[in-house]
Amino acid sequence: MVELDGEGRAVSLAEKPPQPRSRYAVTGLCFYDASVVDVARSLSPSARGELKITDINKDSLASGESQLQIMGRGMAWLDAGTHESLLKAATFIESLEKRQGLKIACPEEIAYRMGYIDADQVRALAAPLAKSGYGDHLLRMLEEVVL
Repeated sequence: MVELDGEGRAVSLAEKPPQPRSRYAVTGLCFYDASVVDVARSLSPSARGELKITDINKDSLASGESQLQIMGRGMAWLDAGTHESLLKAATFIESLEKRQGLKIACPEEIAYRMGYIDADQVRALAAPLAKSGYGDHLLRMLEEVVL
């Protein structure tokens, strides 16, 4: 969990605290430069013999190198660390895709909508997938008007 100051900057991190100081969790989607290897080498294993990513994040926070991005409304972070949580995440994604007729994290669609590829490139990518729901989605996407 991350504690924020009055301006929304991270001031402390705690792994699974009994009394969280905020409602914001560090999701685990973190990006580091090469110096993280030296930080990881300096860590001591926890009582369970694990190296904790929270310790790397605490080092980054202490050095002033951390940048925090709050996930806004309409975004979800799904834990998939156990068989049960992976199944729950898969069921959640399946429900969204079926009810909304959309694909979650479709790289071709994202690239097309951001202007990285054009419609002809999408058609070429969809061609080998023509008999699957994924290929159908890509071709339907080209016909839709996005508001």
